[in-house]
Amino acid sequence: MRVVVALGGNALLRRGEPMTTEAQRLNVRRACRALAPAALDHELVVSHGNGPQVGLLALQGHAYRPDEASPLDVLGAATEGMIGYLIEQELGNLLPFDTALATILTMTEVDPEDPAFGNPTKPIGPIYTREEADRLAAEQGWVMKPDGPHYRRVVASPEPRRIFELRPIKWLVDRGCVVICAGGGGIPTMYAPDPEHWLVGVEAVIDKDRATALLARELDADLLVLATDVDGVYVGWGSPDRRRIDSATPRTLADLDLAVGSMGPKVEAAVDFVEATGRRAVIGALDDLPAILESRGGTVIGPDNA
Repeated sequence: MRVVVALGGNALLRRGEPMTTEAQRLNVRRACRALAPAALDHELVVSHGNGPQVGLLALQGHAYRPDEASPLDVLGAATEGMIGYLIEQELGNLLPFDTALATILTMTEVDPEDPAFGNPTKPIGPIYTREEADRLAAEQGWVMKPDGPHYRRVVASPEPRRIFELRPIKWLVDRGCVVICAGGGGIPTMYAPDPEHWLVGVEAVIDKDRATALLARELDADLLVLATDVDGVYVGWGSPDRRRIDSATPRTLADLDLAVGSMGPKVEAAVDFVEATGRRAVIGALDDLPAILESRGGTVIGPDNA
């Protein structure tokens, strides 16, 4: 079975943890313990988030020499390499020595006219108090929005249209390689009108779940897994009467009111994959991956006519 797994940001850095390499490595090691059995039994492709990492690098750049700070597309490329390295190393330590692993720097095309550029919603970087957020907004010109009781910087998150490295990714998967790709939704790029059809980077961060759903469709995956820090999609989240949805279809999920910045994009990405392929997508906890692969865990979303 060809399985595409998107690792949520919690797989790399949990809320409130120091943004150190060691903290990230320990979380990646935990994630890889869940991924390793899947890599032994299935064709495995892994994507991951990068919001905290990109935000931290952006903050560091502006603190040192703001006029020389790298744009978000370059920071996205840097984090793809860094996180891919950690996943390769920790997963390789758990798999047979001759298992092939590869990280692919992945560029994702977006539309320069995407309305997301006028309404930033994607949180990146660490959390701040209201006072810190107001100061950074004034100093750096950043857009800051609430994230629970805290505040975070938000940037544009346009829809992914095309994954440029699809052919080498597919070539590697077909030959038994575990591939880490489309990190952070891929490096945001677009074609500029001048010079004509010239590919350039974009100041944005693409939603990794939507990009992973596109990747899974293009790879003809049998299963899409969107791994997060909860064991499924809930009705009444945050209330005493909350209830996990064990199975659903795109039609039954259509009327749910889900948060724009958290579960909403995951459900939308899962629905897109199911409607396009007629195959299953699952939203659930990474630790439950063995059960998810046996259809015993997470919220399973299947086609309406199943």
